[in-house]
Amino acid sequence: MYYIIHMANNLSPEKQVEIIKALVEGVSIRSIERMTGVHRDTIMRLMVKVGEGCERLQAGMMKDLSTEAIEVDEIWGFVGKKQKSIRFFDDPTRVGDTWTFVAIDADSKLIPCFQTGKRDSATAQAFMDNLASRMRNRVQISSDGLGLYVEATEQAFGEEG
Repeated sequence: MYYIIHMANNLSPEKQVEIIKALVEGVSIRSIERMTGVHRDTIMRLMVKVGEGCERLQAGMMKDLSTEAIEVDEIWGFVGKKQKSIRFFDDPTRVGDTWTFVAIDADSKLIPCFQTGKRDSATAQAFMDNLASRMRNRVQISSDGLGLYVEATEQAFGEEG
């Protein structure tokens, strides 16, 4: 089943599906532009609209979960350039390393939430707050030992007592 995104430039539903399929397969935006004849700005606007729709769907469905065990980890990526290539004139909030914090149900492999940002306490806290808001009960959380999780987890779920 496909949900069609209404775009101001009126991309046909077939063209939208073609672009989204290519994105899911990991095809670059510039390659999709060459393959489809659709400008990269339009492709990126479609990506944003699809992402916002997925976020609304996840927010509506991933709540009051009775999960027992959650595994958390981070996935590294970069925007524009890698952190080591940032120069003094670059805005470090817009380019460089980025991390996607991911929670996964150890049994069902369901992903109740994720958070993208810098690998810092603010992002870790936002991630854990989001995760805690989706759980019906207290859960066992396993991680790779990233120190940021300790305080964020205690603040989001409360200290065990």
